[in-house]
Amino acid sequence: MMAAPAPLSPAAANALSAFLRGVERRALVVAELQAGDAVVGERAVAVAMRAFAAPAAQLLMVEWPARFWGLLCSTPLLLKPASPGHWEPALAHLGSLAAGERLALLLRIGAGLDEAPAAAVLGVDAAAYRQALGGACPLDADGRPDAASWRALAEHVQTRIRDLSPPRLQQLEQLRESVITGALPSASPAAAPSQRVEEERRRKPAPRRKPAQAWTLRTWLLLCLPLLLLAVVALWWWRSHTAVAADPNAGNGLSDNGPVQVETLPDDSTPAGPGEDPHAASDAVMLADAELDIARDADLYAWYAAGGPIPVDESQPQPSRPEPAGAALETSDADE
Repeated sequence: MMAAPAPLSPAAANALSAFLRGVERRALVVAELQAGDAVVGERAVAVAMRAFAAPAAQLLMVEWPARFWGLLCSTPLLLKPASPGHWEPALAHLGSLAAGERLALLLRIGAGLDEAPAAAVLGVDAAAYRQALGGACPLDADGRPDAASWRALAEHVQTRIRDLSPPRLQQLEQLRESVITGALPSASPAAAPSQRVEEERRRKPAPRRKPAQAWTLRTWLLLCLPLLLLAVVALWWWRSHTAVAADPNAGNGLSDNGPVQVETLPDDSTPAGPGEDPHAASDAVMLADAELDIARDADLYAWYAAGGPIPVDESQPQPSRPEPAGAALETSDADE
């Protein structure tokens, strides 16, 4: 019986979970296309993840990709598939390749590894990897490398990685969590998700139906609320228009009989005779005042008393254009 690995520290668990989350989709597609069988590919990914989790904490993070892909590619399930495998028509070229050539091609178009990392993962030199990759390249009718078929094959693989179904994504998430926590699954990775879904469906209680009477009461309340609001608005409109019709001045303040009362005061002034100026007497008193001239120049006296400057004498004509600054510097020698 396989023993569960020791639990990781929180920091190592978070880093390991982030790495597996970023690589698990590509690993699953590469494994199942290498084996030609989805179940075999899932088992190979589970084996690689569990073999990688144990020594990951003792490795540098830059070493993680090469170590993970090396473990996946060295799995016997992928190196020597037990069954012939099956590939859809768009990927039928993969089924015509030898296992080594197919794996070299999938590391390039599925895992996205460059030449040097892919060669290191497979444990061969760069020349051997280029030879395997050349043997896996699609050929046209003349036996030359077909670039269009290569691109189409790579696009189908990338689409398969990008469009994994929700059940398979859930399966990868459960596998990742079991690797991080160190728990061993009780069933094979392929059968576990369907069994869990079925068990959850059985354990989940059936939804309780609400009584018809409560539903009817709530419906009536929802229907009556708008009618009640409409009745309140209609009553307010009727009362306001009825008050305006009874008193045209209602609302403008003209009919407001407040505490302020207005009455006309009697005129106690002496009425002026016909043709008589009512201000003649006051004007005569002002003209007879001996200090009238002083009062008329009061603003001048106030300005003088305040110490105002003596105004400039402007009685003499002023030049219309000032002389140039150099005119005052001319001497008698300038005329000679």
